[in-house]
Amino acid sequence: MPEYVILVTPDDQPVGRMEKMEAHRKGVLHRAFSVFLFNEKGETLLQQRAADKYHSPLLWTNTCCSHPREGESVVEAANRRVFEELGIVPEVIADLHSDFHFVYRAEFDNGLIEHELDHVLVGRFAGECHLNSEEVAAVKWIAMDTLFLDVEEHPDQYTAWFKIILAEYAKHLPQS
Repeated sequence: MPEYVILVTPDDQPVGRMEKMEAHRKGVLHRAFSVFLFNEKGETLLQQRAADKYHSPLLWTNTCCSHPREGESVVEAANRRVFEELGIVPEVIADLHSDFHFVYRAEFDNGLIEHELDHVLVGRFAGECHLNSEEVAAVKWIAMDTLFLDVEEHPDQYTAWFKIILAEYAKHLPQS
């Protein structure tokens, strides 16, 4: 069944919908979300994309990224995709909420373009993942300071959009 994305203006007003792959081929701005789940130690859960993904296979990225469906809030969509990809039921995620949003564009070698108004959601989670092997190859918990260093030292191991999102996320971290 074809998957559709919600086309939006830069201020997140819906203007229609388009089949997901067509939107990524044309680089049309659409609504997306990126989830960062944290444990009690302040570490964030990363996922390694499955080997058979249509782009960026086996690269590390944040907990979960995807697109809401028509009539679905970004929090509802995030809960749906976290369950579909990582087997985490919404009831065990605490305080999942949208922290901020921004627009980015990333082009890939295969001709696809991510042009998204991305809602960045954060929440807390302590428990086990039950990975969907079609989506996720592995997961790991990592401290944010270690993550920033590793992305700087090994940028080729991370998805293009994650590096953009992480840089934007750093602007929203509390300053000490």
